[in-house]
Amino acid sequence: MTESNHNDLIEHLCRNMAISNADAERLIDEVVNYFQELPDAYIRRRHREMQLQGQSNAEIFAALKTELPTRVFPAAERSDRQIRRIVYG
Repeated sequence: MTESNHNDLIEHLCRNMAISNADAERLIDEVVNYFQELPDAYIRRRHREMQLQGQSNAEIFAALKTELPTRVFPAAERSDRQIRRIVYG
């Protein structure tokens, strides 16, 4: 997918960053995936990451409410209850 759709970008990255075509393709794929992540998936991923760091749910929910408006996706403000329902169903 990346190679046929982004040849000019791949060439630009290879030329300016001294990376291989394969590395440039992986880089583009990572960036595209990053920007395609939906709010609910982001909440679940970040909850797992912060939980592994030993943070409490109260700390995690407060952090998520601060982080969501800074993300590229359009995310409405979420309450603790809404975040909890996304994480736990």
